[in-house]
Amino acid sequence: MKKIRANLDSYFDKVDERWRALSMRKQHLYTLYFFISYLLLTAFVICKVWYDTSKSENDMVIEHIENPVLKK
Repeated sequence: MKKIRANLDSYFDKVDERWRALSMRKQHLYTLYFFISYLLLTAFVICKVWYDTSKSENDMVIEHIENPVLKK
């Protein structure tokens, strides 16, 4: 477990170094792209849920429960 933790720490350190090596403009653009994609994905999911709930039939069929043993 300690080896996994050490490998993850070294990986995150490398990623952090690469991120800091980017110019501030590129960091800003990547952050903006991530935010816009997250916003579009969220809007899509909300619209999909709204569409599905407005389209669904709100009818509930209530039937008598039958014993499966007696069906045989």
